[in-house]
Amino acid sequence: MSSSTPLNSGLDANLDSTAPRGVLTDLGPLQQLRAGRLARRLPQLYVGLFLYGVSLAMMVRGALGLAPWDVLHSGFIRHVPMTLGQAVVLFSFVVLVLWIPLREMPGLGTISNALVVGFSADATLAVLTQPDAFAARIALMVGGVALCGLASALYIGAQLGRGPRDGLMTGLSRKTGLSLRLVRTGLEVAVVVIGLLLGGKLGVGTVVYALAIGPLTQLMLPWLTVDVMAPQSAESRTR
Repeated sequence: MSSSTPLNSGLDANLDSTAPRGVLTDLGPLQQLRAGRLARRLPQLYVGLFLYGVSLAMMVRGALGLAPWDVLHSGFIRHVPMTLGQAVVLFSFVVLVLWIPLREMPGLGTISNALVVGFSADATLAVLTQPDAFAARIALMVGGVALCGLASALYIGAQLGRGPRDGLMTGLSRKTGLSLRLVRTGLEVAVVVIGLLLGGKLGVGTVVYALAIGPLTQLMLPWLTVDVMAPQSAESRTR
């Protein structure tokens, strides 16, 4: 993709020229680092990734259903001796292998996503216990979904690379010519089915997440996207 092409993220967060803040651009890995404003973008990236892991843990402790990919993770750890966060890291790198035939290019945010989210989820699970009160569990589930929307907008808006699963969606969409929404739905249905076969946890939280995460992220992303300048090519600098 051209560096000036607006990025259609895996969350279908389309922006138009009337957005009140920055506009997403699709930059290569080196361009992402050379595009400026790192003092703002790097902290925003890592805060977003940390909060993403916290949101995952909140939904786990709410015990009312997990996000689609986490249904797969929770089913997988029923059969192997690892934590949920470790499964998130493992599957992130498995998904990155699938990027190779799609010719997707990872950035700093991609690799950071693969590592930080899982570690943050495990750290939060270590200190957050499941409440007995049903109202508290609902609050954890709803809060987890809302926090995930904010976290997604933060790390995507930092413009330092897509997450592994977002990149898989955008890569498959470009490769097959299918809409991003259709590819995303197909992938998430597939991982939920596999997760359920492995004994993963599906519930009302899964439905709430599927319905709410796109609109929430789209609502917050324009305000959290950091404007960056695509570095000029050597040819344009000599003109």
